[in-house]
Amino acid sequence: MTGRRFLGVDLGATNTKMIVLSVPGDGDPAIQSVDSVRTGGEDGHDAALDRLIRVFVAKLDADGPFDGFGMGTPGLFDVDGVVEIFTNLPGQWRGVRLRDRLEAGLGMPVTLINDARAFTLAEGRMGAGRGARVLAAMTLGTGIGGGLMIDGKVFMGSTGIAGEISHQTVLLDGPMCGCGNRGCAEALARSDVMAEMADRSSVEEVFAGLAEGDPACVASVETAAKYLGIAIANVVTFLGPDRIVIGGGIAAAGDAMLDPIRDAVWRHVTLVPERSIDIVRASLGPEAGAIGAALAASEAPALPRR
Repeated sequence: MTGRRFLGVDLGATNTKMIVLSVPGDGDPAIQSVDSVRTGGEDGHDAALDRLIRVFVAKLDADGPFDGFGMGTPGLFDVDGVVEIFTNLPGQWRGVRLRDRLEAGLGMPVTLINDARAFTLAEGRMGAGRGARVLAAMTLGTGIGGGLMIDGKVFMGSTGIAGEISHQTVLLDGPMCGCGNRGCAEALARSDVMAEMADRSSVEEVFAGLAEGDPACVASVETAAKYLGIAIANVVTFLGPDRIVIGGGIAAAGDAMLDPIRDAVWRHVTLVPERSIDIVRASLGPEAGAIGAALAASEAPALPRR
């Protein structure tokens, strides 16, 4: 039996991923197809959104019907689906009525979810966080996102933005962050900052230099790991998760990045037995955000088929 089918979309700075997810009445969800298209935010938000809607409509017509549509977004929006902040995405997105634009173009209800919370949902349901009662998750890349999952549900808190692990202040009066605060973990450890610290053109070059023992690259990784470790240590102390899942482009370096983070975490935790909480690499790869968006749509109130 195929079960219900959902189209999940991850709106990225460069590319937008699409996942068709089958969700059976019992058993595990299954990915049926994966696609990617250029986001084109540099063309302006209106042009990018109009083009993406045409792509989504074509997908609905070609592969539908679907029981719901979900989109993971790189920032925050209010309860009405109006964009408040889209960090690291080109274009003037603030104030865009994103949900209304999508629903008008697609002719069906739309579920919006922050992309890091979508990542958390996907890894918690289908990936490296599966089975954890309390899960903390982070994505490390152009930006640094986070999410919390408790008793099988993404925890949003009373403000709707709980889980922004990287927007803790880890260095008083530190560099300005895209969120408007100073000294956030994101401002100190995202990929372009790591590259700049090592005087390299990309974070991939930083890890290549790390493997060769280049002192600047070693220092870059250790500095980023220090600040990420402080942020995660705070989560360990006040939340006590069963597991911490780390994904994103930086985490693709594997233990070369995760081991320094693990060491940094346990330097700052004294109330919890050392190494008693697993800090593991995400398992779903770059499609996790789109998978989580589809799962979010599947857990929304019943949606009509197109």
